[in-house]
Amino acid sequence: MNTNNTSNNLQLIADTAKDFAEKNIRPNIMTWDESQTFPVELFHQLGEMGFMGIVIPEKYGGSGLGYQEYVTILDEISQVDPSIGLSVAAHNSLCTNHIYEFGNEEQRNRWLPKLASGQIIGAWGLTEHNTGSDSGGMSTTAVKDGDEWIINGAKNFITHAISGDVAVVMTRTGEKGTRNNSTAFVLEKGMPGFSSGKKENKLGMRASETAELIFDNVRVPDSHRLGEVGEGFKQAMKILDGGRISIAALSLGIARGAYKAALKYSKERHQFGKAINEFQAVNFMLADMATEIDAAELLIRRAADMKDRKEKMTKEGAMAKLYASEACVRIANNAVQIFGGYGYTKDFPVEKFYRDAKLCTIGEGTSEIQRLVIGREISK
Repeated sequence: MNTNNTSNNLQLIADTAKDFAEKNIRPNIMTWDESQTFPVELFHQLGEMGFMGIVIPEKYGGSGLGYQEYVTILDEISQVDPSIGLSVAAHNSLCTNHIYEFGNEEQRNRWLPKLASGQIIGAWGLTEHNTGSDSGGMSTTAVKDGDEWIINGAKNFITHAISGDVAVVMTRTGEKGTRNNSTAFVLEKGMPGFSSGKKENKLGMRASETAELIFDNVRVPDSHRLGEVGEGFKQAMKILDGGRISIAALSLGIARGAYKAALKYSKERHQFGKAINEFQAVNFMLADMATEIDAAELLIRRAADMKDRKEKMTKEGAMAKLYASEACVRIANNAVQIFGGYGYTKDFPVEKFYRDAKLCTIGEGTSEIQRLVIGREISK
């Protein structure tokens, strides 16, 4: 009975997300992509739908849903436009979730209702110009000065760096290279010295804004510190565990979107007197795509289930992210191949899925880092 209720709820949520995406996102996909427009108003609408605080409890203005529902929403949105899915993921799983997981009650009540409702947009800053995977070696510093901290440095490749209203930022408060050298703070746009830098001109995910965050003697009250001094890096790693489910779900949406487009086209496109999906070479590609999508979803659903149960899922999250992201690149590549020359044009959707897919093997921990995480976990 519970299983049926869960399935029915997930289907209802999937239908709601799909309808929203078809109505509000699909008509604008290529306009936003080609102009690199980040559609801020759309995210206010997503907030009204309850999609900007999906796993945040209702008492803080969130939807109070679990990670299974979260995966479903991201999957449906990303089948239509992965760049919007990416921004929904970053807002939910990184900024908003970090404040929920590690903020005190005052901090939760201050920022979560506005974030969860989409009134304000969140950013999350860990990566720097010279520290990608080596996030423990960050250069951005926070120095205590009375009841305030003075933050200096910059963050790179930050989603919503320009349009975001608040940002959770990891800073170095100890020696480089140690695991207890980092502290997290919530910064608000408008703080003197806190600004945005260059917007990146990207291969894909172009409607999801990516830019620098710059800190020039930014004075931040100690009341904006999340958790204890020195715990920022540990917090970030726990947040990335859940963030891997996000990127895996985003990858699933890309894979499914590309597969559906390729399957439909293969039935409509005729060569040598028959539909091209009747040729074994094409049919086998579609078979592999369908199998990889199911395998990816099973890995993701397992990780989401463990996350909902509050079980440690570092290995399972990394496996889901690794497999789903690499599968979505393969599937998008094959989708372009099935479309042939048309797949290389912007008149058909697979060209964009192909460009968007690659980020999934890089963002929130590269495939190589996922293998490192998995290898470390299985060797314990």
